[in-house]
Amino acid sequence: MTKARKCLISVDATPYYHCVSRCVRRAFLCGTDDHSGKSYEHRRGWLEDKLLKLPEVFAIDVAAYAIMNNHYHTVLHINSSKAKSWCDEEVVERWHQLFNGNVLSQRFIRGDNLTKVERNRLQISINEWRSRLQSISWFMRILNEAIAREANSEDDCTGRFWEGRFKSQALLDEPALTACMVYVDLNPVRSKMAKTAETSEHTSIKRRYDSAKTTKQPNRFDQQDKLLYPFSGNPKQDQPEGIQLKLTDYMTLVEQTGQIIRGDKRGSIQKSTSSILVRLKIDHDQWLEMTSHFEECFTTFAGAEHRVKLACDILNYRRPPNISTCKLLLNV
Repeated sequence: MTKARKCLISVDATPYYHCVSRCVRRAFLCGTDDHSGKSYEHRRGWLEDKLLKLPEVFAIDVAAYAIMNNHYHTVLHINSSKAKSWCDEEVVERWHQLFNGNVLSQRFIRGDNLTKVERNRLQISINEWRSRLQSISWFMRILNEAIAREANSEDDCTGRFWEGRFKSQALLDEPALTACMVYVDLNPVRSKMAKTAETSEHTSIKRRYDSAKTTKQPNRFDQQDKLLYPFSGNPKQDQPEGIQLKLTDYMTLVEQTGQIIRGDKRGSIQKSTSSILVRLKIDHDQWLEMTSHFEECFTTFAGAEHRVKLACDILNYRRPPNISTCKLLLNV
């Protein structure tokens, strides 16, 4: 039976989630319809622009994404500390960028005086909106509804554009997060839509490559692409918020993994990549399996056995799902 989203997503378990949305049969997100010859390539720009714009409103960061012909992948980071830092006025202003709010919130923004009862009632709404602005479900809802409306309007039709629910996978530790991000960034290469990661349009890895080429210090926190969740470098004291890996190491990891998994090219994991895998404590063969078949390898949770069990305790699971695969691929 399908589980409620609250049983799948918990910041206490992990702030990182891999999300996938797919179009219904015969609906085109992007690509070209073989029957009519009509091109839908411009829709990649719609989705990419909206995906990278929403973090300006939500307390959610985009760590990775790839926009395919009939589906898209994204790795999202829930930034709870950011949401907690907002004052009530900022929460209302952000919510009003998405919806009209209510009569009390409109009066509050105008600077009208509210009674104590009205202020208490508004506070209930503000608390709810603060929660929603750090919710992956609401983030994906806003994103998918906007694209569905534009696509249906362009196609002059009504009805469902996306499959019922987006798929989400909790990424419980650093090896799972890194493997999933590489899997997402290499989607166009595996699908033969691009020959290399740096030439794959409408992907996070291309944005990171393009940004890195414009600076002499690509690993610096403030020199990376401002629209993507940054890499903060290898673990150290007083580390800024971000993914605990050097950007240049990650790009090397993506490039060399892509060379290996391509069907027309033989390769081996080079020494520079091997050192990263050693730090992440991942076997070479396990790495290739995960970065080629991440969605097939894991269901709800991806992480070492003890992390999966901890997440299941937090979310009240009776039995950890897919525990044998996690134990095989990600136990250290």
